[in-house]
Amino acid sequence: MKKRYLFIVLLLWNLTVSAQFSIEQILSAPFPSHLTAGPDGNTLAWVFNDRGERNIFVADGPQFGNVRQVTNYSGDEGVEISSLTYTPDGRQLIYVRGNGNNKSGDPANPAQLQQSTGYEIFIVSLFEGGAPRAVAEGNAPYLSPNGKTLLFLKKGQVWTIDPADANAKATQLFQARGSQGDLRWQPKGNKLAFVSRRGDHAFIGMYDFDSKQVTYPDPSADLDGEPVWSPDGHALAYVRRPNVQALVPFTPRRQGSPWSIRLLDMASGKAKEIWRADGGPGSVFVGNLPVTENKLLWADGNRLIFPWEKSGWVQLYALDIQRELPKPLMWGDGEVENVVLSADRKTLFYTTNVSDLHRRHIWKVDVAKGQPEPLMEGDHIEWSPVPTANGVALLRSSATRPAWPAYYQAGKVKDLATGWFPKDFPRALVTPEVVTVKATDGMEVKAQLFLPPGHQSGQQYPAVIFLHGGSRRQMLNGFHYSSYYSNAYALNQYFASKGYVVMALNYRSGIGYGLNFREAEDYGVSGGSEVRDLFGAGEYLAARPDVDPKRIGLWGGSYGGYLTAHGLAQRGDLFAAGSDLHGVHNWNTELPTFAPWYDSVRYEKVAQTAFRSSPMNYVDGWKNPVLFIHGDDDRNVPFSETVHLMEILRKKGVHFEQLVFPDEVHGFLLHRNWVQAYEATFGFLDRYLGR
Repeated sequence: MKKRYLFIVLLLWNLTVSAQFSIEQILSAPFPSHLTAGPDGNTLAWVFNDRGERNIFVADGPQFGNVRQVTNYSGDEGVEISSLTYTPDGRQLIYVRGNGNNKSGDPANPAQLQQSTGYEIFIVSLFEGGAPRAVAEGNAPYLSPNGKTLLFLKKGQVWTIDPADANAKATQLFQARGSQGDLRWQPKGNKLAFVSRRGDHAFIGMYDFDSKQVTYPDPSADLDGEPVWSPDGHALAYVRRPNVQALVPFTPRRQGSPWSIRLLDMASGKAKEIWRADGGPGSVFVGNLPVTENKLLWADGNRLIFPWEKSGWVQLYALDIQRELPKPLMWGDGEVENVVLSADRKTLFYTTNVSDLHRRHIWKVDVAKGQPEPLMEGDHIEWSPVPTANGVALLRSSATRPAWPAYYQAGKVKDLATGWFPKDFPRALVTPEVVTVKATDGMEVKAQLFLPPGHQSGQQYPAVIFLHGGSRRQMLNGFHYSSYYSNAYALNQYFASKGYVVMALNYRSGIGYGLNFREAEDYGVSGGSEVRDLFGAGEYLAARPDVDPKRIGLWGGSYGGYLTAHGLAQRGDLFAAGSDLHGVHNWNTELPTFAPWYDSVRYEKVAQTAFRSSPMNYVDGWKNPVLFIHGDDDRNVPFSETVHLMEILRKKGVHFEQLVFPDEVHGFLLHRNWVQAYEATFGFLDRYLGR
């Protein structure tokens, strides 16, 4: 009996020791993004963010085993790399290095570099070696089909340069009112389609390279976008969204005036509507799903691929242009997230949570036959499919391993660039389970629950609830496809390793669960109904025999900071402490960030409801400690949101602490700021909740 007891003690001790790791260690794996393939499908390129050091890596086919680094930027400088674009011969790569501007016109520069950190376009050779060459200041590079002309955007206008001429000077292609974007070169033609955004309306524009004239062939008072050329260049399809005056962000919109698809005939210059959404579900165009460069794809057989929410889920349809009839290309409970068309335009590869709501897997479907089939299933999470010459490249993760580039061929998936994965990355991570939480109004929502290693049913543990931002997000059963939420998942694992029961709550208004969940009644500005999910989650944990009901804390960023503040302001009896990262505290001061037209004085009724939905409305009940973390160059949530709440809590005598990052933005650009923010979050909560 004593031997058995000693064995159990030693086993638990080994589990505890093996679970110990640092926050720096669990954030140490390079995060891959911007995966793309060369024109012949025999090379791959992506960006690795290795503890803040961002560089481009390339892998050569056919098996992509030869991986090499082609840029050599060093240090945690907080400067992004994006827009990877191959030249038509596949021997060079064009990319953008730099950060966007704030309202004052200053590019983000959290490292206080004594040089410009604005957008700059570079070109680098993939085989001849040599340093990258600066091409021009600007972003969104777009090559002509023959690769001889590079278009790009600068201050909302279209510019052009010869990318092969090292001495060339960029010139503005044309001048147009508004902000131009979504450049689309006519295949083998001499015209450029683009979107001209003008505040409350947007036109499809056309530039003729021969006449050097700009025209707007089908102007309206609505919002036109998502232009796509037919393969022969004889027609242009695009989406028209009916305008809605004073549409308040962060409010539910389950139906509206139906959106439509229009077709411009280049020979006649006339446009017509070829399809219109039905009223009711799917009548509102969902702008953030799928996550792809263009929501319309022109497939083989004169079929237009488009997303539609008719079934209550954002899914893919094929529109036969001749018959003007749509055909579903996917079905079941779940929605599409990434989508790409094969080079021959016959097959769609897409990411979905159909059949596995709390993960993402890659599926494919023949656009003519319309029979979807999963390429990958199981415990991994897969996204960003990229067709190659003989298979599909992708990014994937699992419950215990963060995002990594991989290659799929003949039913098998293998990881690439394995030599770059850190050897000391923690191994003793836990796999969360999905639980159902009943909100205080009876609605059921899902959450991931992390139990500490060596969990014992008879012991009471402290607990924390993580609240994601967005709110159009979904936490998954593994490391996330977003670097922001991959980091958050890592901190949840760290809390679990330190003896915490951790819940990641997928509250209403997030994605992944369909139209009615995402557009939940009275959510956000219209009533804050998602706060009831948080209260239900707290009561769920408090009722668990393995949780100490007096030691439940909250942490989250952005919308998650908003809910953290709500929890502390309204339920101090339930939540003992919280860490609020760049949270929203008063909708009336947040709304102008996303709706510049909004004025709380002019829209008095909206403002009253918005304030009742804000944590500020409940601040008189706030009594428990909170840690505020915020960068003062945040472009999503004004820094003043933290300033004003701290002022009120100071007058009330509520204990708070603060961690401010000068010149840092919403999604921290510096790796060291992530580490410091997470160490501060754990340290603060552990002081008030720890054993």
